[in-house]
Amino acid sequence: MGYWKKLGRLIKPEDYNYDWIVTHAMDPTVLHLRDSIYRVYYCGRNNSNQSLIGYSDFDISNPTDVIFTSENEVLGLGDLGCFDDNGVTASCIVNLGKTQYLYYIGWKPRSTTRFGLMTGLAISHDNGTTFTRYSKAPILSLTDREPYSILTAPYVLKISDDTWYMWYVSCEGWIHPDLPTYNIKFATSLDGLTWKQDGTICLDFQENEIALARPCVLFEDDLFKMWISYKTETQSYRIGYAESTDGLRWERKDHLTGIDISIEDNSWDSEMIEYPCVFKHEDTKYMIYNGNGYGTNGAGIAIFVE
Repeated sequence: MGYWKKLGRLIKPEDYNYDWIVTHAMDPTVLHLRDSIYRVYYCGRNNSNQSLIGYSDFDISNPTDVIFTSENEVLGLGDLGCFDDNGVTASCIVNLGKTQYLYYIGWKPRSTTRFGLMTGLAISHDNGTTFTRYSKAPILSLTDREPYSILTAPYVLKISDDTWYMWYVSCEGWIHPDLPTYNIKFATSLDGLTWKQDGTICLDFQENEIALARPCVLFEDDLFKMWISYKTETQSYRIGYAESTDGLRWERKDHLTGIDISIEDNSWDSEMIEYPCVFKHEDTKYMIYNGNGYGTNGAGIAIFVE
């Protein structure tokens, strides 16, 4: 069946003295730069507790040692009044060779509910060093089927030149102003820019669950494989797993997840574990993930052992 062997923390916010990362290293997403060198984008939080996107580079042959971290954010706050004027969080990066598409989460602060989260896109033409917004507006739209301002945390795969798939988090309602419920829905695109969304649920709640968050998808062995975060009203986030033959209809197989919270008291991931980003280097899978407090104390890395 295999399991994930934890290697330790990769990103430690306390190691840096940059304005964009006072705390947190939330929602890691990985870009392969060259050879064994990788870049992980994540959101730190500034002194105003606003999320900003920066990155760290590391060598997968020594996967708990960072070799470089950006001194400044690569994507900051959107214009006042826009969907991302109070925070941005990396969710998925698609490498198109000379161009990189960074799909991200834009944050709006409380109005009648705790937050609004919508999906944006920023584009890089310098191997992921700087990014420019594709649009000041979200790339997913509110509809009668999806009327709540949580259409977010996308994971995108380019299947062919004119077929792109997106799995994203979509709100199904609010239990009360501080507690939304959300599952995973599916959208398609011809170019990765304009998306067709009809509110199709591809992964729904199991018993007692109230949230499925931040999908990550690999296509391997003729299967789409998805890692997610899930929680109930009484249990904080855990990592789940599902499989699909077509990317639309999924079967939960959490017994194959192979990773859980640490059993040691006061460990950085002893209370919750969430937001996995799974990627392959050669024939080996790695996972970068968050622990307690939604990434307050950084991000860890694990290797899959058959």
